[in-house]
Amino acid sequence: MNRVLILIAFSFFGLFPNKRTKAQDWPNLSRYQKENETLKLDSNNVNRIVFMGNSITEGWSTANPKFFDNESYINRGIGGQTTPQMLLRFRQDVISLEPAVVHILAGTNDIAENTGPISLEQIRDNILTMAQLAKANGIDPIVCSVLPAYDYPWRPGKNPNVKIPKLNAMLAKMAEQNNVTYLDYFSEMADSRNGLPEKYTTDEVHLTKEGYEVMENVFQKAIKEVLKKQ
Repeated sequence: MNRVLILIAFSFFGLFPNKRTKAQDWPNLSRYQKENETLKLDSNNVNRIVFMGNSITEGWSTANPKFFDNESYINRGIGGQTTPQMLLRFRQDVISLEPAVVHILAGTNDIAENTGPISLEQIRDNILTMAQLAKANGIDPIVCSVLPAYDYPWRPGKNPNVKIPKLNAMLAKMAEQNNVTYLDYFSEMADSRNGLPEKYTTDEVHLTKEGYEVMENVFQKAIKEVLKKQ
C-alpha cells in the first residue's frame, strides 16, 4: 500500500485528527473560566447568588448594569444556550463558586430547538437535575418560569406561546415536589397572547430595561424569603 492510500485509510478510520473531527467547546466552558478563577480566590462570598441562564440572563448586565453592581450577584448567562449545555457547565459556573443561591432561568432555547429536538419532559428533567445538584452542594436553587414568547424570530413556528405555559406548569409542580423555590416571572409579564408586551421586549423574546425592571422587582421579593430560610 503506498503512502497516499495509507493516509486515506488512517483518516477514514479516525486514527489521527482532521478538520471534521476537531473538538468543540459545545457548552462554552471557556466563557467564564478566567472570571471563575478570580472569584474562587475571593473568600468574601457570603450570600453570593449565581444567575445561570441564556441570553435573557446575559443581557441583564447590559440592559441594567446597576443591578449587578451588587458584588454578590454573579451573571453566568450565555446567549443561545439550552438546558443540556447549562447542565454541562453547572459545576464549573455554579457549584465551584460556592454561592448561597442559584437562579436558574432556562428552557426557551430548548423549545426553539437551538441544539435539536427535545421534549418538555426532558427540559424539565434537565432543570430538575441542576436543582438537585445545587441542593446536594448546599446551594438553594430558585427555579424560574420561562418568560413569555409569542414566537421566535430566528425559528418561527415552534409555538412557544403554547409550549411555555405547559413547561411552566411542569416546573411549578416539580419545584413543589422537591421543596424548591419557584419564581413566576411569566404571570407578571405575559400579555393576552402569552407573549411579551411591546414595552418589555425588543423582538418578542429579549427584554428592554422595563422588562428587566419587572423581573428585578419579582426577584427581590423572592430572594429575601429564600435568604431568611438559610
